[in-house]
Amino acid sequence: MALNPARFLEDLHQLRSFGASGVDKGVVRPAFTVVDIAARRWLASRMQEAGLTVHLDPIGNLFGLNGEKSLLIGSHSDSQPEGGWLDGALGVVAGLEIARASKEDGGPPISVANFQDEEGRFGILTGSDVWTGNATLAEADRFTDTDGLTLGAARARMSGRAKEFLPHEMFSGFIEMHIEQGPGMDVSGNQIGVVSDIVGIREIRIKICGRQNHAGTTPMALRQDAFQALSDFNQRINVAFGALATPATVWTLGHAEISPNASSVVPGTARFSLQWRDGDPGRLSRMGKAVQEIAEAISQERGVTVELGDIGGIEPAAMDARLKGALQDAAQDLAPGKWLDLPSGALHDAANVSRVMPSAMLFVPSIGGISHAFDEDTHEDDLVLGLQVLNQAALSL
Repeated sequence: MALNPARFLEDLHQLRSFGASGVDKGVVRPAFTVVDIAARRWLASRMQEAGLTVHLDPIGNLFGLNGEKSLLIGSHSDSQPEGGWLDGALGVVAGLEIARASKEDGGPPISVANFQDEEGRFGILTGSDVWTGNATLAEADRFTDTDGLTLGAARARMSGRAKEFLPHEMFSGFIEMHIEQGPGMDVSGNQIGVVSDIVGIREIRIKICGRQNHAGTTPMALRQDAFQALSDFNQRINVAFGALATPATVWTLGHAEISPNASSVVPGTARFSLQWRDGDPGRLSRMGKAVQEIAEAISQERGVTVELGDIGGIEPAAMDARLKGALQDAAQDLAPGKWLDLPSGALHDAANVSRVMPSAMLFVPSIGGISHAFDEDTHEDDLVLGLQVLNQAALSL
């Protein structure tokens, strides 16, 4: 039986029902939540129905296996706290459809991967990070989310269902299909993007401890205001990073908590995360040094304590020439004049997997460049074209 685009789209929309936000096509399906686990169970059932052997490893990565030395296709199905319906899910369902069609048609062996916690509730690309050996399971179990829950405690919900980690040698390579998550292709009118490389990332959690006090009676000159220290920190980071950056460098202070978060109290504590991305490991390191220098200066000048957590990260990754070439050939055949090579400014599991096997990525456009939001979307014609390009490339390998 040939590739079935209608079945692919039906599965993609069914997966969206797990954690549907009720706003646009958005989903709320963070890693290890009840709806995330329910979605993975449903995907496991679809893999089993397709004749694939279902395997859940200790960190929660879900595989649908089809023999030895198969090509692995996949992504992730967990979402941001306010996520889109295609981010990651597209790659998993595309892999499922291609593996299913190939098996039905007696084609080459293709397996499916659904990595856990790609969105970073606990770490950075946590599931593929552990599977590829960048972090041990024991180290990952100590990771915490922003509420202080450890990954080990969250992982306990899978007790009794997980098996061993799969050897990387089972697979000949890995291809991940994804939405672009940026405006480039949507603006240019291209329908297919073949990824040349993936940027590196660094992330750190920071805690500033000042002195909680009365907002009406504490003179401004005597305040040890944790929020003002955070604000100062952010402004200095913008200046320091701006001096080091290229036009492609980005950084984000994306999560912040102020305590006690009351209008009549000088904030005593501020917790926040800082993330920066670039394709040059040296630049990433220099930006990390700037963070440390600014923390020391803020501490001395404002009379607060600045506690820096460990800097986590993933190194920049180039995509495999052979797999990339197969995608380029398929794109030229099926979308002549409507495809391009481009780097990925977003981080993906393929960056980790590229360390242990040949890896490549395929992009389809994001309408308006919107992602990590409820109104994330892609035209269904582009979704199907991406599926067809990926399928042709996979069969050629």
